[in-house]
This record gives sequence, C-alpha cells and structure tokens, in this order.
Amino acid sequence: MPIRPMKETSETHLLIKPKHLPKAVQNGKLPPTPATTTVAAQTQASSPSPPSKNRSRRRNRGGRKSDQGDVCMRPSSRPRKPPPQNAPLAAVSGTEIVTVNHQMQMGVRGSSKNSNFAPRPGFGQLGTKCIVKANHFLADLPTKDLNHYDVTITPEVSSKSVNRAIIAELVRLYKESDLGTRLPAYDGRKSLYTAGELPFTWKEFNVKIFDEDDGIINGPRRERSYKVAIKFVARANMHHLGEFLAGKRADGPQEALQILDIVLRELSVKRFCPVGRSFFSPDIRTPQRLGEGLQSWCGFYQSIRPTQMGLSLNIDMASAAFIEPLPVIEFVAQLLGKDVLSKPLSDSDRIKIKKGLRGVKVEVTHRANVRRKYRVAGLTTQPTRELMFPVDENSTMKSVIEYFQEMYGFTIQHTHLPCLQVGNQKKASYLPMEACKIVEGQRYTKRLNEKQITALLKVTCQRPRDRENDILKTVQHNAYDQDPYAKEFGMNISEKLASVEARILPAPWLKYHENGKEKDCLPQVGQWNMMNKKMINGMTVSRWACVNFSRSVQENVARGFCNELGQMCEVSGMEFNPEPVIPIYSARPDQVEKALKHVYHTAMNKTKGKELELLLAILPDNNGSLYGDLKRICETELGLISQCCLTKHVFKISKQYLANVSLKINVKMGGRNTVLLDAISCRIPLVSDIPTIIFGADVTHPENGEESSPSIAAVVASQDWPEVTKYAGLVCAQAHRQELIQDLYKTWQDPVRGTVSGGMIRDLLISFRKATGQKPLRIIFYRDGVSEGQFYQVLLYELDAIRKACASLEPNYQPPVTFIVVQKRHHTRLFANNHRDKSSTDRSGNILPGTVVDTKICHPTEFDFYLCSHAGIQGTSRPAHYHVLWDENNFTADGIQSLTNNLCYTYARCTRSVSVVPPAYYAHLAAFRARFYMEPEIMQDNGSPGKKSTKSTTVGDHGGVGVKPLPALKENVKRVMFYC
Repeated sequence: MPIRPMKETSETHLLIKPKHLPKAVQNGKLPPTPATTTVAAQTQASSPSPPSKNRSRRRNRGGRKSDQGDVCMRPSSRPRKPPPQNAPLAAVSGTEIVTVNHQMQMGVRGSSKNSNFAPRPGFGQLGTKCIVKANHFLADLPTKDLNHYDVTITPEVSSKSVNRAIIAELVRLYKESDLGTRLPAYDGRKSLYTAGELPFTWKEFNVKIFDEDDGIINGPRRERSYKVAIKFVARANMHHLGEFLAGKRADGPQEALQILDIVLRELSVKRFCPVGRSFFSPDIRTPQRLGEGLQSWCGFYQSIRPTQMGLSLNIDMASAAFIEPLPVIEFVAQLLGKDVLSKPLSDSDRIKIKKGLRGVKVEVTHRANVRRKYRVAGLTTQPTRELMFPVDENSTMKSVIEYFQEMYGFTIQHTHLPCLQVGNQKKASYLPMEACKIVEGQRYTKRLNEKQITALLKVTCQRPRDRENDILKTVQHNAYDQDPYAKEFGMNISEKLASVEARILPAPWLKYHENGKEKDCLPQVGQWNMMNKKMINGMTVSRWACVNFSRSVQENVARGFCNELGQMCEVSGMEFNPEPVIPIYSARPDQVEKALKHVYHTAMNKTKGKELELLLAILPDNNGSLYGDLKRICETELGLISQCCLTKHVFKISKQYLANVSLKINVKMGGRNTVLLDAISCRIPLVSDIPTIIFGADVTHPENGEESSPSIAAVVASQDWPEVTKYAGLVCAQAHRQELIQDLYKTWQDPVRGTVSGGMIRDLLISFRKATGQKPLRIIFYRDGVSEGQFYQVLLYELDAIRKACASLEPNYQPPVTFIVVQKRHHTRLFANNHRDKSSTDRSGNILPGTVVDTKICHPTEFDFYLCSHAGIQGTSRPAHYHVLWDENNFTADGIQSLTNNLCYTYARCTRSVSVVPPAYYAHLAAFRARFYMEPEIMQDNGSPGKKSTKSTTVGDHGGVGVKPLPALKENVKRVMFYC
C-alpha cells in the first residue's frame, strides 16, 4: 500500500538596459548581460570530466569527508572554461564584488521595457501527448485605445464602496451629457478608464449621495456633497498589447492588462462581495456553518492573463469564511459555545467576545425605521445594569437602561451582559447587545481554528467534474455577452474551457538496496510501496530512548509500539537496537523541558558520554504547544533528533503508519530511502555531468492579525552528488512580511578578523564541499512562495546574493545559476478532456501524474510550464506553476520539465510523487518548523490562558527595531533532514 505524506502533529521590479555585445552572444539562447557598467573581471568555472564509476560508488556510501579546517573553495587543477557571457549580475575581481549598476523602477509585473527573464527555449516534446481542458476562457482584444483618467474626490473618502457610489451617481447624472455617452470603468480609488476619449481633459463635478450608514428606511436621509475632479492621464496602447500576446515583444503593457481586468470586474463588484480578485455571495450556494459564528460563502475567482492563445480570463471556484449575519447575542452564544442569557460571563469570555467583535460592523434593531450601522470598537467592562453616562454639560448622569427606555421605548432584557462600545475612545457610545445585529457580507480575516478549517475544506473540496461544471455555470451566470462594460470596451468572452495540448511525462525508475527482493521500482500512477524493498542507505540506530507524554498510554503499550517500530525499521533496511538506553520515561506535558533534559542526561550517563541518536516521543492527540516546545528544545538546545508519534497511532499500530515513520527516521539519521536510477547511472542532463547543487528556498509569513511576528526564511540544499537526495536546511527570522531572503549572504565586522562573510548560501556550499569532497559547478535554485509582482525584485536581490556568496569562497568562483520560481497559489486547473475515459484519469478523476503543459495557457514569451506531478487523493489537483526566471545552464524545456518531475519522486516522507519539487517542499517544512523556535511568551489578551504567542522584535543599539534572531540549530541537527 502506498505511503502518503504524513504530518507528525497536529506577488519592485527591475528595468535592465542590456549593453551592446558581440553577435555571437546575442545569438545565444539567453538575453545579453543586463549590465550598465563595465564588469571588472570575467568569472570562470571549473568543468571536470564526468565522474568515474568508482567515485559514484564511494559517494553512494556517503561520500569522502573533508577533514581540513580550511573551508575555502580551492581552485581546481582541471582546465577552466569561461561561464556563459550572459551570466553575471555581479562580477568578481579577486575577492571583491563589483555589483552591476541596475536601473530600478518600482511597479508591477510586466511593465518593464526589457524584462530580461529567460526566454522560452522551445517547447517540450517528451511524453505521451494528450488533450486537457483548462479553466481559461479566450477574451477578444479591444480594438479601441483605452484612456486613463485620474479621479480626485473632495472631501477624501477611505471607503471603496462610498467612492464607487459617488462615481455611480456621477455617471447616472452626466453620462448622456458631460461624459459624451461613455460608460467608464472605475477601480474604487484614483483611476477611471474609458473606451475612447471623454469630451474634456479636466472637469469638476458636484455629486450628492445618501449616507450609507445612517440606515433610515422611511423618512429623510442624510445627504453628503462631494466634488469630483476628473483629469486625463494617459492612453493605453492596444497595439502594443497585441504584439506582446503574439510573442513579438517581450514586455507586457501591464497597465492595459489592469484596465481590462477592472472592466470585467465592474459588474461583479456591483453584484457580489469583492475580496481581492474573488467575488462571494450567499446566493451562489447555501452558506454552511463553520462554528463560532462563522459561515462559508462560495464565490469565484476572476483574472485576465496574457497567454500564448491571446487574452485569457481565468475563472475558478472559491470559498471564504464570513461572519454570520446573526443578532449579536446569538453570535456571542455561538462564539462561546454556551448559553449567555442565563449564565454570567467570565473574564476570559469577555476577552474572547471583545476579540471576536472588534472591528465588526453592526446595525441597530431597536428603532422601527432606522437601521444605522456602527463599527464595534470594544466591550464595556461593566454589565449594562451598572453603566452610566453624562447626558449634558453639567455631567448629569443617566443609566443606559433609562436612556433606551425614555428615548426609544426599548426595554433592555439582558442587563447582566456588557454593552458594545462604538465610536472612538473619547466619545464612546454604548449599544446593548440585544439591540444589534451583525451586518451581512463581512469577511473573517483572522486565523481559523482546526474545526473551522476542516469544515471549510469540506465545502471547497470538489471532484474535478463537479468543479468544471461549476466553473462553466459561473461563466454562463456572469453572462459576459450581456455585460454593459464588456460591450462598451469591445470585449467578448468565450464560454468554452480552453482545450490545451499536454504531455504525460514517464515516471522515473527508483533504485533500492541490492539486498532487497526488488532492487528497483517503476512507480505506477504516481505511487509505489516498500514491500520487498530495502532503503538504499539504511542507517543504524544504536542509542535511543522514548519519552511518553500521554496519560492514556501505559508503559507496556508504549513498549509494544517501540518494538513494532524498531522491527519495521529493520524490515525497511535499517539496523535498530531493540533495547532503549534507558527505560521508557513517562512525563506530564507541562514538564516538557524538565523531562527532555532528564532523559538526555540520564542516557548520557548510562552510555558514558555518548549522545542519544534518536528520541521517540509519544504525544497526546491534542497537545497544544507541546510538539513545538519539544522540537525547539531538542533541535536548538540539546542537539537531539526526535520523532513524535500521536497517541491514536500508538494504539492503532498500522503497518502503513510504521513504514511511513521508518522513512522519516532514516532520513533524520542521515540515510537515503531511495534515489533516481538515472542519478546513480549519471544520466540526468545538466546534473550528472558536473557536481551540481540543488537549492530550495521559501519564506513563510505570520497569520493575519499577528502584526509583530517575524517572517521565517528557510533554505535547503542537496548534500550529495550525483544522487541529489539528501538536503541540509538552514532557517532565519526576518522582518514581518519581508519576502526577500535577507540572510542568503551577509557580511559583518569582527574586531579580530575584520570583515567576515556568511549567510545561508555560503554555509550550504561549504557543507556540500565537506560532504562530497567537491565544489558545486552548477546551481539550480527552486524558489517557492513568490507572487508575479515580486519576480523582478526577488530575482535581482537573491541572484546577487548567490553570486556574492560564491565569490566570497574563492576568487573567480561563479558557477552558472538556473533560478526557478515555484507557485502553488494560482487558480489554473487542468481537467481530463473526457471524464468517462478512465485511462486518462487517476482514481480520484484527476489528470494523470506527470501531466505537463507549456503551450497555449502559458506566458507568450517567457519560460514557464504547469506540471501536475502527483496523483490526486481528493478534490481537484492543483498543478504547480514553474517559471524559469534566469537560466545560465541553458536547459531545454524537456530538460527542466523532466528533472522537476523526476525529483518529485524522491520526497523522503512517503512513497508517492508529490505536487511540488522536493527542495521547495523541504524549505517550506523547515520554515514551518522554525516558527516553533521563536521565544514563546504567554499572551495577556486572549481567551485561552496559557496559549503561546511569539515575540519577534528587539530594540537595537541605536534605538531601531530589529528582528530577534532564532536560536541556532545544533551542528548535528543541521547536517540531516531534521524537518521531515
């Protein structure tokens, strides 16, 4: 039975002017050097001959260790060849970096005059050809030029919906006269767009609209007056966009694309509740309760994209959590999960209500013809019966109960409940909870709990055929052919899904140990199993211990589980001592640090100073912060490799679970489970010929609402060649929501050594050298988590850091780099052309693993592709989108596509191909793990006492706020795949 991935627990861009280069360089595959200054010295790289078979075998056993203290990358005695001349963003003279002078311009993706990303080198040919459908709908390009006008509204308004109401009223009043019958599209802020010119270049209008929050149903409503100035700014050239879509020019006119996106969103903004690029409504599908006063709303995502087939409208289904429009008392009862009318509220209840309602918009229900809206600022500390407030300048006090009775004839029933505080702190107004109802259409932006996430996933999880049908229904319901804005701008949208030519790449052969019955394996439909196979490099566990934090697990049950796990490790190809160093130690979850240190020191005494190799930990199923605390203490304080197991698995003892855990233990011990047969046969193009290091990098950001927590960056790198299976990982904390990885390369001043170089890239290059005895002569860098708007900025900064890190190790050391962005958070879905044809789908009805698309729905000129490398389990598979931004290694389309697909079969934690290339996956795991390393502090202001938050900021020597560094990983932890 195949083993699935398992959890242990619970978008600045760059404007580059190329200098004139000889024809020989210009005719190459890649763009010329993006330099505007003279490069100080040409970079060089060694190019040794392909490795011999003997060297392969030696590396298979773990490689030659370098015992020299000197970590400098020594010049090779082999002849050198110059690197590709299009390469450097920074060049080297001795050890000094001469950084190329780039012209920078802030903006959005696609608007530069010369993007200088790697162009597509051709289309892939490998694999079995087939047809798939994509949720892209062809859109006609408008024939008229589009005009951009600046909008200034006085007095200034912060609400987009009020801005829209003002412009809608202006269009209603003046469309047939001053606007020359034009129907403009408006972005809700400062920009207005028309198809054809307005009869003026500047004009001011007076507009009156009713206050949207006064809530008067019958009777006079409050009117507000605004001045609206409209001024011509620029004209967007449709011819330029047409040439870009036809692949005749490399720069996309982003403004034209933005205008068309706004045009097609205009009607939906009026009909639905807009959230980012998506639209939601309770009428699309009946909302489902998620618990604690939340409900799921269904909706759709919509975006205009430039593709090879022309303009494409990408439509996908979406779901989001909204606050249920309940009477406030009912919301509070759901939030707390108890009856609030009869029982008094505790302090923690009040804190939870305050957090749940702060910023939420409510409307009053105690006045017959007035439904005025207010935003909740807080909660009173006193119950309603005790609340008094001054009613005149003489500070005459009146109770809230009296005021509502005399003013509105409203008798407050539940006087033991606090009041909602609305308005500002200086002039707070009190509203009884029973006189308020939550306004419909408010998205919940804070973190969902696990039950709510599970409930939301049930709603969003759709089989491919159902999702395809819903997308088609959405397009028909939106009726773009009847859209007055689409008509005004001359846009027609197809109602058919795009048919795209795809290819199914073959699965790679996997190599297992010679001692097993099956020495190699060809996965079937993205999966295989460990039956009759042994790990190619099974490690030995001689010294281990077990700590049991679960009250319900008796010692004999824990002992039986450890025996079964040890036997599974043996069967899988490891050597596992059946006896622990010390007896199984039981401890309370709140004594985690004490327990771990006790086990560590007791075991050390027993083994006369030899450290434990593995710590097994049995955890309660719901263990709060225990898992994170255990990992932090083990990996940053004690240097222990640990494997956590939940109580439910200890009792169940399934063979699949044990096999899964044994895979994890082996790689944490420094072993390999399997390798690509082509890797050890040295048959992988542009990997097997010369020592190649593959990096994965990711940045994870804190949840919404965590405004002080840092972002965590992680970088992993392969430590074996030619196998490229083992990945060492490093992590660092950086500024809140900073996407550029700050610690890739850094220098600092040491009082003794002077300027010292360091950083994650440098350290991983050094550890590769130590592990393999060779320096990397090629770098492949998979970067996860970058949105399109950040491509230029990330490429410029991080490629420069890679260059500097290499140059700091050895003069003229500049291995060629291929920089690939991996995206999972996109909305392209691929469907089988015929859902009834079982040979073209996997068991879940999804497209087959290995399906790759690089035509039609991909970028008109750049080097990108969609790859669905995994078999679906439930729901609709999401292909990964790979975008090669920089390529000095001159990969062909087939080369990078097949390498990426093959690597997806080497993921250490399961016997399935995974959806994202493993180095990027591992970087994500490492970054997620590192969030547990931050110094915990008990939050003062939440409803669950003892819940931990993370503190991130420190005040520097000069009074500036910096990011507190993470505690360092212990050396023995760094070397292995501790994050698995």
